[in-house]
Amino acid sequence: MSPVKQLKTDICVIGAGSGGLSVASGAAQLGANVVLIESGEMGGDCLNRGCVPSKALIAAAAHAHSRGAGAQFGIAPVEPEVDFAKVMEHVHRTIATIAPHDSQERFEDLGVKVIRARGRFVSEDEVEAQGTRIKARRFVIATGSRPVAPRIEGLDSVDYLTNENLFDLRERPDHLVVLGGGPIGIEMAQAFRRLGSRVSVVEAGKIMGREDPDLVEVVRARLLAEGVELHEGASVERVRAGEAGDSAVTLDLSEGSVSGSHLLVATGRAPVTDTLDLEKARVLATGTGIHVTDELRTTNRRVYAIGDVAGQGQFTHLAGYHASQVVRRILFSVPAKVRPNIIPRVTYTAPELAYIGLTEAQCREEYGGNFQVTTLPLSRNDRAIATQQTDGMVKVLTSMGRPVGVGIVGPGAGDLIGIWALAMAKGLKMSDIAGMVAAYPTLAETTKQAAGAYFSPRLFDNPTLKRAVGFVQRWLP
Repeated sequence: MSPVKQLKTDICVIGAGSGGLSVASGAAQLGANVVLIESGEMGGDCLNRGCVPSKALIAAAAHAHSRGAGAQFGIAPVEPEVDFAKVMEHVHRTIATIAPHDSQERFEDLGVKVIRARGRFVSEDEVEAQGTRIKARRFVIATGSRPVAPRIEGLDSVDYLTNENLFDLRERPDHLVVLGGGPIGIEMAQAFRRLGSRVSVVEAGKIMGREDPDLVEVVRARLLAEGVELHEGASVERVRAGEAGDSAVTLDLSEGSVSGSHLLVATGRAPVTDTLDLEKARVLATGTGIHVTDELRTTNRRVYAIGDVAGQGQFTHLAGYHASQVVRRILFSVPAKVRPNIIPRVTYTAPELAYIGLTEAQCREEYGGNFQVTTLPLSRNDRAIATQQTDGMVKVLTSMGRPVGVGIVGPGAGDLIGIWALAMAKGLKMSDIAGMVAAYPTLAETTKQAAGAYFSPRLFDNPTLKRAVGFVQRWLP
């Protein structure tokens, strides 16, 4: 048995997903000694099995859908010919194009010591990986999350898909049954439907249940119009193998059943902590993630946790934000507290649905009746009218003249939420937003239009203001 090697470093990062890579690259380029441990693929879930492949697939699906959606513009619709194997080649080509940015070679060129092995704590200030014991001044856990399957009778006896093997398909499913109506399930349901599969979604509650019901209704209507079958409020009692062909798997529901050729389980994710031996580092974790302070410190002051594993959300941009806060704290000893209310989220359906800040229910809890709801339908935006994409709205919740929650459903909602994210991060007032100049005709005008709708009652239904205007017109030269 070979002796254990000893290695000392400033920062040891466990996990080479988006958050871990951001910490490693930032710290190394600022002069810190960094060790990065990763047992799987560089780039983590986002690059290889999540954000990147799913958006590449959605883009292909959008092109297929566009072939049959031009009648309203005088363009005769045609049935798209989908070569599913080539669609998946596009997906994996997209991953390969981005991969060098996350590669081991790039990080080694930055001066990072990369160890491709599983790491586990052996003490409060030591981690062991591949026969090397790393002693570090600070540790950053960025191990992400993995899909979890619900406890349903018979599920473990059938073959099913998750995001970890969905993009390995080379033949298009005849009938894809999606178990779970959250963002991942709904995105993939619409994409596969547009690529020619029959799709059924089974959801115990309402689809996209976390989001504003007014916004979700726009997405629901589009899904139904495109032929996605929705089974909401459906409790799955048993999963069983069916016959060959279109009924290879069957879900027995509380009322009726749903059969399909393929089953995608998209019912949630769990933090990856089980291989870390956290108890040896005196780091507290629960089923929802590692316990952290608002500075992302764990119960061991040497150890930080970021991204999915920190239990504050499962977004790549959140992991990147966490990384920037931790780098500031570790390298410069600058107070850096996480602000959850400035993190947007996007579901990449068509139309997209984006949200940031408090929901109406949360506003009622925090402000009572002291908040205002302003809604702007996209039918009031000239660019949306010109492109025949008027199904949607901007919904702004304000308190004391500042936005505290914003939801957008419509084309490009994920991009449009950006200016609201800036406004909320910087504490801007609605008057600041109303004062912006947006190019015409653009969907970006909806931001200014929403601010204008907020002020309209205050301006045009204000008798005092009207009297003041009358006085000025009569008496001033």
